[in-house]
Amino acid sequence: MSKEKHILVLRLSAMGDVAMSVPVLGRLLQQYPEVRLSVVTKSFFAPIFNQLPHTQVIAAKVKQEHKGILGLRRLAKQLKELKPYAVADLHQVLRTQIIDFFLKTYGIKVARIDKGRAEKKKLIQHQKKQIKPLKTTHQRYADVFADLGFPIDLNTDLPVIKPSLSAAAQEYFSESDKKVIGVAPFAAHEAKMYPIHLMRELLLKIAKTNRFSVLLFGGGKKEIEQLDQWEKEIPNTINLAGKQVFSEELAIIAHLDAMLAMDSGNGHLAALYEVPVITLWGATHPFAGFAPFKQTEQLQFTPSLEKYPLLPTSIYGNKILPGYEQVMHDIDQNQLIKTLLQVVKLN
Repeated sequence: MSKEKHILVLRLSAMGDVAMSVPVLGRLLQQYPEVRLSVVTKSFFAPIFNQLPHTQVIAAKVKQEHKGILGLRRLAKQLKELKPYAVADLHQVLRTQIIDFFLKTYGIKVARIDKGRAEKKKLIQHQKKQIKPLKTTHQRYADVFADLGFPIDLNTDLPVIKPSLSAAAQEYFSESDKKVIGVAPFAAHEAKMYPIHLMRELLLKIAKTNRFSVLLFGGGKKEIEQLDQWEKEIPNTINLAGKQVFSEELAIIAHLDAMLAMDSGNGHLAALYEVPVITLWGATHPFAGFAPFKQTEQLQFTPSLEKYPLLPTSIYGNKILPGYEQVMHDIDQNQLIKTLLQVVKLN
């Protein structure tokens, strides 16, 4: 048996990006049994990695003891004591670059993600636009490990380990005549979010089929108030926001029959457990490489590129182009419901 190789993985924040690392790390561990991992990230994200063997999570407390350059140096010293074989920086922001620098001074090999910034800039530029699928973020993560000598085949199958549901959570799945779907209607930026009035309309259409129990996901006071309102007025709809700890919410997501999400973290969480994920896209586009893992193109609903030729107008959804404020109105709700029925095998 090969000598154990301990790799530090840096992916500090952004839940969706953190979740996207898990299918890659799982296949790394499957294909290289001698590897064990320490993932440096927010402690809140620890449950995301529970399905991975030989993996521990190290909390990066960047607003407390690891704040600033001195705090990051303190973190790097702690990481050095683990005697890592190498560092895989899947984040490549200023904080991780500082950590990388300190670890390199200790003689530890570091490989960083190539985010493809030049390609992405061409994808969203207005003049001489190049509309084509870019390398996926999952493949970019895999490339980091290839640089360390561990090329990964992302096409291999991996057993899915779903966390157990609590007795209380099992109640959400008790109606045998209905499929249980999740709906995560919010995103970090407005340009990535299906308009509220259209989402209400869509939820009413889903309820009218009488074939689904809908669980709503979100967070924050304003979102919870909106979801509470929908729970009151739309049949077979339950708001889970603010009612579950993250590990329990993750277990519920793992057992869904399907997830409907924006270009946001909940879709990536569902994809970890091979739940079919229907995604709605606005200013952003799957071509930028952020589609949930192994989800087909048919499940990605985008506005017409013929009607809106400058899409995508943003990589992260933080920019709205004049005249493109209502691009998501172009998404066909009836086709969306038809697809939803197909993926849960109801037609």
